[in-house]
Amino acid sequence: MSCPREIGGAPPSAIQRLIAATLRALLKPLLMPAFTVRAPLSLQRRWLKAVSSITLPARGVVRFNAHIESVPVEWVGDGQALTLLYLHGGGYVSGSPGTHRALTTHLAKRLNATVAVPGYRLAPEHPFPAALDDAVAVYRGLVAQGHDLRRLAIAGDSAGAGLALALLRRLRDDATLPAPAAGVLLSPWLDLSLEHTPHRMPGEVMLNWKWLDAAALSYAGDDRARPQVSPLRGDLNGLPPLLIQCGSDEILRGDSDRLAAVLADSDTRARYQLYPQRWHVFQLHAGVLEDADWAIDAIADFLAHEQN
Repeated sequence: MSCPREIGGAPPSAIQRLIAATLRALLKPLLMPAFTVRAPLSLQRRWLKAVSSITLPARGVVRFNAHIESVPVEWVGDGQALTLLYLHGGGYVSGSPGTHRALTTHLAKRLNATVAVPGYRLAPEHPFPAALDDAVAVYRGLVAQGHDLRRLAIAGDSAGAGLALALLRRLRDDATLPAPAAGVLLSPWLDLSLEHTPHRMPGEVMLNWKWLDAAALSYAGDDRARPQVSPLRGDLNGLPPLLIQCGSDEILRGDSDRLAAVLADSDTRARYQLYPQRWHVFQLHAGVLEDADWAIDAIADFLAHEQN
């Protein structure tokens, strides 16, 4: 089955080119302490939380906290069209529902969705399979609550997108749990071995190879190639329809390219959208960057189609 690469977004205006250039110039120095192995993990986590506090969540979106199967969950929005289980990024070692509100609130608003964002356990305190077990538990809880499977999707960004794909594989192999309607993978990190990940990528403003290597070791230990932590290396047949979005300037772009190639030879329907001159999880800049708005619109269109 084909998985053609689509070029996302539209030719940017002069104002959008200026906005993109300004964001690019600011992101690297702002985020450097959050993604460097030279900084203690406690500082990395605090810094990411601090930087996320200056992002722009969508206005008028309600939020509240609860627990599902003992896992803390931030509920974002109260839309009726869709329930979205969203797994945040952060290399399995940092990040939280709070660091990703600039994205989850825009998803809730644009998709008319209720977004469930688990605060899954992080490594190294809780290495694999803790995060995956938490994701499974929250999904099981959503099913038990009676959420319509035709309007239930799973999404994630970066490591959260890798966790989402691992969750979809787990659900496929678990006869006791039904499959969701679709999956959405934003800038996914899918192969923790890093064997195909370049040490440098022109245009990358956020991640670096050494930090990814340390995060992979914290989460998966020495056995990074097992499909449970590197789902790109596992069987990807029989999954719900997938949408993949990636920026062309990402150090992890190769994971998306390889996933699209693997899915083209599988029975899993998929679409792959590549956004030129965009960086890791650029969708976090929705409401400011036009390409981020285009990407979220594309997610909404994809999920609306898959519900029918």
